[in-house]
Amino acid sequence: MRTTRLIPMMGVMLVPTQYATYDSDKTGATDFDVVVIGARCAGAATAMLLAARGHDVLVVDRAEFPSDTLSTHAISRGGIVALDRWGLLDEVISSGAPQIRKVSFHPPEGEPTHRVVKDHAGVDFVLAPRRYVLDEIVLDGARRAGASIDTGVSATGVMRDDDGRVGGVHLRDRRGNERAIRSRFVVGADGVRSRIARSVGARIIDQRPAEGATYYTYASGLAIEGAELHPGTRGSAGVIETHNGESNVWVCVPADRALSPTESRGAAFLGLLAEVAPALAARVHDAEITAPVRGALRLPNHVVEAAGPGWALAGDAAYHRDPVTGHGITDAFRDAELLATHLGAVLRGETSEAAGMACYSNERLRALRPIFELTCKLAEYPPLDEFLALHRELSLLIELEAEWFVSRPPIPRRDCVTA
Repeated sequence: MRTTRLIPMMGVMLVPTQYATYDSDKTGATDFDVVVIGARCAGAATAMLLAARGHDVLVVDRAEFPSDTLSTHAISRGGIVALDRWGLLDEVISSGAPQIRKVSFHPPEGEPTHRVVKDHAGVDFVLAPRRYVLDEIVLDGARRAGASIDTGVSATGVMRDDDGRVGGVHLRDRRGNERAIRSRFVVGADGVRSRIARSVGARIIDQRPAEGATYYTYASGLAIEGAELHPGTRGSAGVIETHNGESNVWVCVPADRALSPTESRGAAFLGLLAEVAPALAARVHDAEITAPVRGALRLPNHVVEAAGPGWALAGDAAYHRDPVTGHGITDAFRDAELLATHLGAVLRGETSEAAGMACYSNERLRALRPIFELTCKLAEYPPLDEFLALHRELSLLIELEAEWFVSRPPIPRRDCVTA
């Protein structure tokens, strides 16, 4: 059992997750129904939903929590519905994440337009929490549901049976100690560079050009209420409220406009922001920048094979798209819902593994395809009229996605499943 300590981060006091212990035999091997590699949005949510269904789940991550990660921030309407379904929404709001009820569009010329987030699927706001807050809340939800949690531990590869089926993982802690964990199933939710995906040989089944660059930082003292989108020539920028009175300021551009590695990152970011959204850049220049600039270049636009014998992938490990639509967190939540439903049915013997995982793979593809296609179009930065039309289409797709989350069956409680 790890010792609990209070960690102050950017004005928020968080208590790390209480890590569950688990018994191992003399060889260091342990049996679980499912081992989930990756304890952030996709992995923690999948572990939570499977544990709530009564399954014995271990979730591991090489990071310690709470900790930050490179991420878009916005949780769209469907993601808000998911948090509410899981009983976590009030915790996220109570953490200090502002409820964003207004969105404004600032074209390069002319006056901005302001919109109120309309009530749809029972939701009339969105959120943009810091990841060190959100991930800790979802991971703690997994712990409360009954999942075991082990952090500061890396997966080095998968174990296979004589017939080639995945039957567990090899783990290594930071001291170099290694152990084997047997499981009926392994879930890779370990991000876009997933070691589990590589270990199982998951194929890329759809790949598009990856020619984007994204950068962001945080600022305080900005006069903003909600979220702003600033489309520009061959680029897009924006700002959205997050924790601690700060705003997340971002800019997305084609890769040929990427920041030079030899430049001062802060000054270069403000220069690029001024090229894309000069009015926003002037406001950010006068505000207080509270964090270093973070960013990524040529992140993949691809869809990966989602499941195979004894394994499945979720979140960025299974599907990644350009950050321009800011949809990664909601994608992760959707995968968790689908995987927990179909894998849970497999583990309970209600369907065969082949049928259950085929259902997961097919439903996931149908769900992700529309926003994937639209994201690829937006990442080409078409003329302004087309860019804004695509954003209107995105809003409609997000509403349909929220309705899908609402239509999901209730999540069974562990005590009901095991009674």
